[in-house]
Amino acid sequence: MKKPHHEVVDAVDIAAAAAVLEEGGLVAFPTETVYGLGADAENPAAVARIYQAKGRPNDHPVIVHVAPGADLDYWVSEIPQEARQLVAAFWPGPLTLILKRAGHIPDAVSGGQDTVGIRCPSHPVAIALLSAFKDGKGGVAAPSANKFGNVSPTTAQHVRDEFALDDEDEGSISDEDACSAQLLNTVLEGGPSQVGIESTIVDLSRLATHGPVLLRPGHISAEQIADVIGRLPAAPDQAAPRASGTLESHYAPRTPVTMLDGDALTATLARLHAKGIKVAVIAHALPTLAPSQRLLPADPAGYAYGLYAALRDMDQTGADVILVQTPPQDPQWLGVNDRLRRSVFGSAGIIDSLLAFP
Repeated sequence: MKKPHHEVVDAVDIAAAAAVLEEGGLVAFPTETVYGLGADAENPAAVARIYQAKGRPNDHPVIVHVAPGADLDYWVSEIPQEARQLVAAFWPGPLTLILKRAGHIPDAVSGGQDTVGIRCPSHPVAIALLSAFKDGKGGVAAPSANKFGNVSPTTAQHVRDEFALDDEDEGSISDEDACSAQLLNTVLEGGPSQVGIESTIVDLSRLATHGPVLLRPGHISAEQIADVIGRLPAAPDQAAPRASGTLESHYAPRTPVTMLDGDALTATLARLHAKGIKVAVIAHALPTLAPSQRLLPADPAGYAYGLYAALRDMDQTGADVILVQTPPQDPQWLGVNDRLRRSVFGSAGIIDSLLAFP
């Protein structure tokens, strides 16, 4: 289940991190969703360092994080009524709005598009950082603080692990990891992320032609959005703006992952064990099936809170494959299922391949 934030915000650390951002450096910081890798959104060279550190394609946009009460008119060219309603209802919180980008905002944050993703996080450390940076008038471009396509970090240690910041043996890390570690100047501590999966993303940039569009599901549901703006957001269409975390293959550990219903998972596990294949399991309603198993809560919020940590932990077991029990398909599980669907996308056919191996 979700945990409340009890972190003490260290003013000295916040001031130092804000100074790093103003100097064009990178700061990893906690949000209620996942940890972000932040840079000054108005400094194209700083934003470019995010892309370099993550190995992120240049046309894949990032989200701009702003302080509570920020002047949205500075960042976007038009603010429809629906945007103001959603801001009033859900900010600070895990909701990103896609709006038409103001002309003076660099297109580095939008992957060259005429839109920008913007949100106000609710984590106290994030709020303190955003309030200190440029006296609360700046914006911090921040995708998740991990290598592109990998499992998002939900603790500061996940960030350090991802960028090999704690590895004292320089010979054990790649040149690429060493370069990424050098680009990351500061990691702010903030405890485990409360939500555990990335923010809901709603496109409001094409209301006249497409209405609101749900680009990425998350903690805030389509039904909650409809309760505020009076209409349910549509599914993504081919012409929708590109948005963070929406590629088919994403959120994936190094170990192949596949999803199976309970009975199929149990049967497959037995067949894999019979061939001596090492398996890790993530389940929500099954007894212990494997030495390496994580049992997550059988409610969507609790499951989301523990999902990425479970994937990271099972990735460290030396297993040949991670089997995930398919979660319920109810609407409130949409965000969890979206992340899992993308995490298994690149592992299609892995079970047949393992069983076919002599």
